[in-house]
Amino acid sequence: MKDFRYLSGGSTLVLDRDVCTGCGMCEMVCPHGVLTVEKKKAAVVDHDGCMECGACANNCPVGAIRVSPGVGCAAAIINAWLGKEGAACCG
Repeated sequence: MKDFRYLSGGSTLVLDRDVCTGCGMCEMVCPHGVLTVEKKKAAVVDHDGCMECGACANNCPVGAIRVSPGVGCAAAIINAWLGKEGAACCG
């Protein structure tokens, strides 16, 4: 979903590859394909595509992913995608 962006480099998504077990749960639950599994470890392939929904962090069984849900204005991104008026963010 390369066309969904808020601010470049603004996502709070952090992946600790040393902790990751490569289970693939993050890849499975991410609605924007931000994460994938490469060489038996998760990898962030589209950091700016993260809408900070928290699905990856909430489903990681070992706590290898941290994200502050909502900081990236996920509601604004979704509302803009749906074509709703006033889809502005942060005030």
